[in-house]
Amino acid sequence: MSSQQPRAATITDVAALAGVSIATVSKALNGRAQVREETRQRVLRAAEKLAFQPNALARGLISGQTRTVGLLTSDSVGRFGIPVLLGAEDAFGAGEMSVLLCDARGDAIREQHHLRTLLARRVDGLIVVGQSTDPRPSISRDLPLPVVYAYAPSEDPRDVSFVPDDVEGARAAVRHMLTIGRRRIAHITGPTHYQAARDRAEGVLSALEEAGLSLSCGQVLSGEWSQRWGRQAAEIALRTDPELDAVVCGSDQIAAGFVEAARERGRRVPDDVAVVGYDNWEVLATETRPPLTTIDMNLESLGRTAAQHLFAAIDGRATPGVHRMPCRLIIRGSTAPSGD
Repeated sequence: MSSQQPRAATITDVAALAGVSIATVSKALNGRAQVREETRQRVLRAAEKLAFQPNALARGLISGQTRTVGLLTSDSVGRFGIPVLLGAEDAFGAGEMSVLLCDARGDAIREQHHLRTLLARRVDGLIVVGQSTDPRPSISRDLPLPVVYAYAPSEDPRDVSFVPDDVEGARAAVRHMLTIGRRRIAHITGPTHYQAARDRAEGVLSALEEAGLSLSCGQVLSGEWSQRWGRQAAEIALRTDPELDAVVCGSDQIAAGFVEAARERGRRVPDDVAVVGYDNWEVLATETRPPLTTIDMNLESLGRTAAQHLFAAIDGRATPGVHRMPCRLIIRGSTAPSGD
């Protein structure tokens, strides 16, 4: 007795049953506009009757696409890169794309190696994810396929880049402080050679200027992205302006350090000093006491949007330029009135 499995239907079988050419079957199944609706329905009925499932190789031969994309990241730590990658993979999964992930670990030679590998695999497009929002060199001009940059924008304005809108995110943090009645607002942030630190400082200063207020302590306090710097800066800020009633921090680490040092100096958070962080690094922000109000950069959403725009670029509908994606304020105990 034979145990052979029944033969899977082929595109030739569908064409024969529908009474059309193989090319017409391909166009109908891929949703191309050149097929009359009546013919499309006939092809779809034939495919359904035969339980036809086109394989990836056949689809690639028909369309000239492999339905595969590359994700090239430089973020070896992954705190910012991983949410972007998860969002991108969500979007690719919905579009039945396979994803090849390569980690360059911030190494230009390793990046070139991964690019050669991805090109050899004939990927249809590429998303490049950075480890900071600092602009990075473009690789697009050397590649025969669409490239979208996420988190770290390309230096070339002709490329397609998606970044969090850190200026507006910092403005939202200041507006929140003003809403809860704070007026003596300081800004403590990371090193000024980071684009993120410069953008967030710009947002804080512009929101204060709009409200007719000046920055407490007379200047932005810049140091490391660390809790240690947050503690040191708290000493400086509280000594410089004893009436300080609010601090917008450039990261959650800095904010956590500030809260710790303020408590040691007998200043209650948020009653005496309200504190806002940045990044919504939940493992830290939710464990700080009180939990940190912070700005979330919506990185998964940014990754999904970058992937959707890569689909468009593959179809020849690129959207050049740097696209700034909205951040959102997450309110927790470090700014909530006492008793809330």
